[in-house]
Amino acid sequence: MSKVSSLERSKLKKFVKELEGFRRGGTELVSVYVPQGYDLNAIINHLLQEQGTASNIKSKHTQKNVVDALERMVQHLRLFKKTPDNGLAVFSGNISDKEGQSDVQVYSIEPPMPLKLRLYRCDKSFLLEPLEDLTAIKEVYGLVVLDRRDAALALLKGKVIQLLRKTHSEVPGKTRAGGQSAQRFARLREGAAKEHYKKIAEHMKNEFLYLDNLKGIILGGPGTTTGDFLNKGYLTGDIQKKIIGVKDLSYTDEFGLQELLDKSQDLLAAEEIVDEKKIMARFFEHLAKDTGMTAYGEKDVMAKLQMGAVDTLLISESADDKIVEELEAKAEELNTTVKIISTDTREGVQLRDIGKIAAILRYRVE
Repeated sequence: MSKVSSLERSKLKKFVKELEGFRRGGTELVSVYVPQGYDLNAIINHLLQEQGTASNIKSKHTQKNVVDALERMVQHLRLFKKTPDNGLAVFSGNISDKEGQSDVQVYSIEPPMPLKLRLYRCDKSFLLEPLEDLTAIKEVYGLVVLDRRDAALALLKGKVIQLLRKTHSEVPGKTRAGGQSAQRFARLREGAAKEHYKKIAEHMKNEFLYLDNLKGIILGGPGTTTGDFLNKGYLTGDIQKKIIGVKDLSYTDEFGLQELLDKSQDLLAAEEIVDEKKIMARFFEHLAKDTGMTAYGEKDVMAKLQMGAVDTLLISESADDKIVEELEAKAEELNTTVKIISTDTREGVQLRDIGKIAAILRYRVE
């Protein structure tokens, strides 16, 4: 199954967002899901049958809205020669907020991934969960950073680092209390470190061992610390097998998690977050070196885009929908790559703060 691109996910989110605001007093909003490869004529015949059944609805107002919604949907479906390759989701209903006024609209979308669900629903709102579920990021990575005093466990889900747990050891500092021998102090430090490692191992087992869709665990910390932790039997075999990489770090805590992510791009090469961080790093590198190969801000980027000078268009997911649609349409005309950048990463926040729209150019524009 192919992965959903950030642009496809963004378009689907906008579609869902537009429809989720519609609410009716009666069960009159129609949702239909046509699975991949299903006969569209069978769906149309089913809807025609539902039109006949709708005559039994007691409320005349609701009855009219349901019949009208089904009629519009049937008309719309007849425009298709066959079911689209990935299936089809169709929604219809009276969306007018004014009492007694009719504004029956129909919306449809071919999902970016194959649709397996066949469904008909008439309700007070459109049924959108199957669309949301199609692009939900289900696969996760475990992130663990540790040294002899501190540790943090987190999940990487898509572009978001979700902190699960922080723990602190009782390992004494390097300066020993007066009267303690060096050997005794060393034993105390070593004993406390062992307890610390045991605690981390237990937390890893509890957080990761039975987690669905875990693709692997990435461990980070000072080389001697991670070596001791991995090689002295603290971890069970089941957890040890899930570790896909170890990185040498300077930090623990949240800074360490971010450093671990930055240093794990080789392990996460297939993940969307790496692609996003790489393209934004390229933009900021050009910007810092003043190479003349960047543009940012809506007016500047649109001007460069219309000239055909934009190689890659960078759009924050927080940008206004109308502006995004205008830019995407122009980019498609000019064979310009479009990247939708989330605000879940540091780079994404920086893009948002400099105007939400930026570009890497094909050539310098004087």
